[in-house]
Amino acid sequence: MIDPAHLITQFGGVAKGSRLQKFGVTRMMLSRHVARGNIERIRSGVFAVPSLPPIVHDAIAHGGALTCTSVLRMHKVWVLHDGTEAHVWMGTSGKARAHADCACVSHYYQGEPPLGRASIEQALLHLYRCQGEEAFFAAFESAWNQRLISRAARARVRALLPASARWLVELARADAESGLESLLRLRLHLIGIQLECQVKIPGVGRVDFVVGGSLIIEADGKENHDGTTMRHKDLKRDAAASILGYETLHFDYAQLIYDWPTVQSAIIGALIRLRDHA
Repeated sequence: MIDPAHLITQFGGVAKGSRLQKFGVTRMMLSRHVARGNIERIRSGVFAVPSLPPIVHDAIAHGGALTCTSVLRMHKVWVLHDGTEAHVWMGTSGKARAHADCACVSHYYQGEPPLGRASIEQALLHLYRCQGEEAFFAAFESAWNQRLISRAARARVRALLPASARWLVELARADAESGLESLLRLRLHLIGIQLECQVKIPGVGRVDFVVGGSLIIEADGKENHDGTTMRHKDLKRDAAASILGYETLHFDYAQLIYDWPTVQSAIIGALIRLRDHA
């Protein structure tokens, strides 16, 4: 006899009753397995296994499909804004359903939401509409760096963006290893400062960025360094770079995200100083 829980698992953890019935699962069988706790009826005609991620469960209960930052986080794509709420794709005419502890963000975007979660391509496009250019650019580069979007997928994303935003895809590259690097490069690009990315300097090692052949910029992640060990390594690298004529600027997550005017002024000031002393 077919096990509904096993069948639903094969379908990704969630399925409509009408689909299950095509494989011989009757309504009575579904009711019996729901009563036993083997599966759950999320909403009328939609069933899931207990292992379904809670945020996907919330999106389905809300009446749509998980999308935007919620999907991207599940794939470990870097996203700019914090938040644990479920972003839910409702289509253009979906109706939000009341459910327990609802904090969902409804996206009424064109298209037919799938059952469960949107694709990475769809999530990126929804992210652009939800949070704008910077958030999209950083997530797009992160997804590309992790090989989560193919060349064809990148082309489709570009084609579906507004014409005024397609330059973001053209500027993007595959070697950005953190969202902070992506944001830094994008913001400096907008004020006419070009960066060399992931540069290997003999005697120093690989650095995040070099500007004007003499300024090294390092973007440190949200996590803290491992005590004095990493700090000591940074100081050694900075000293080795100084011997070769480089100046090094380090910026952390809080500076890059919340104090960009100071970061920009520091970079411009360093470039002017290096130019004047050349």
